[in-house]
Amino acid sequence: MFKDALIYKLGGSLPSLEAIETALQTQAFEECGATQERSAGWVPPRGEEHGPLVESIGGQYLLRLMVETKAVPASVVKRKAEERAQQIEATTGRKPGKKEIRDLREEAKQALLPVAFTKRGATWVWIDPQARRFVVDAGSQNRVDEIITLLVKVLDGFVVQEVHTATSATAAMSEWLSSQEPPAGFSIDRECELRATDASKAAVRYGHHPLDIAEIQQHISEGKLPTRLAMTWDERVSFVLTESMQVRKIRFQDGVFEKTSIEKEDSFDADAAITTGELGRLLPGLLQALGGEIELRAAPAA
Repeated sequence: MFKDALIYKLGGSLPSLEAIETALQTQAFEECGATQERSAGWVPPRGEEHGPLVESIGGQYLLRLMVETKAVPASVVKRKAEERAQQIEATTGRKPGKKEIRDLREEAKQALLPVAFTKRGATWVWIDPQARRFVVDAGSQNRVDEIITLLVKVLDGFVVQEVHTATSATAAMSEWLSSQEPPAGFSIDRECELRATDASKAAVRYGHHPLDIAEIQQHISEGKLPTRLAMTWDERVSFVLTESMQVRKIRFQDGVFEKTSIEKEDSFDADAAITTGELGRLLPGLLQALGGEIELRAAPAA
C-alpha cells in the first residue's frame, strides 16, 4: 500500500469525514478526453466502482489520487509537423517561420492525442486525525504539491505544514554510521550513499554491503555526508531514510501481514489497519530519533 512516505503535519482544522467525502466528489477522477493530455482526480481506495472516495479504517483516513496521462512521442510530432511544413512550402513557395512551425507541432500533437496510449498511476494519501499527521506515498515533490493543492481548494481550513526536527537527517545518519550506534528500536541495514559537499559532488554508494567498516567512517571524516541510509524499525519495517527526511522503499518484514490476505477475501481493512498501525509507530519513533519535532520561528522584523 505504501512504498514511500513524505511526512507532513496538519496545521489547520480538519473537516468531518462526511465533509471530506462531499468535497472529494467534486474532484472525482475522469478519464482523459480525446485531446486531453492529462487528468487527475480521486478514486475509491478499495477499488470498488462508485465506492466512497475516503475510507476510515480504525480512525485513519485513506484517499487515493489517480493520474492518467497520454504520451505522444516527440519524434512523431516533429516528423508530422515537418511533413506539413514541406507541403506548405511546396504549395505556396513559402517556408514556414518558427512560430508557424510551433503551431504545426501543436496541431500534430492534437491530431495524434485521440489515438495515443494512456498511462495511469495512483498515489495513496493517509491522514491521521489524532496524530495530526499527513502522509503521501509519493516519490516526487511535484505529486505531493499537486495533492495538497487539490485538497486546499475544496477543504475549508485544511493546512499542511512541513515537519522540522532538532537534528537534521544528514547529521543523524552521520552520527549513526560513525558510531555504529543506531537509535533505540532501529538497526542499520546494508545500503547507503555518501556525497561530497564540495563542487565535485563525488558520491560513494554501498548496496547489499556491511556498513560497519572503517572505510565509511573515513569517508565521513573526509567530509562526505550521508544522503541515504537503509534501516529497519523494530524488526518489522525496513526503509531508506533520505537527507530530506523522506522515508523511501518501505518494506514490511515477513509475518507482519501474515494471515490477513490468506484468510480474508477482502483484506483491505486488515491490510490498511496494519499498514497505518506499523507506520504510525515507526514515524514517531523516527522523529524522536532525530531529536523530536521543533517549531521554526520567524525572525523578528528589524
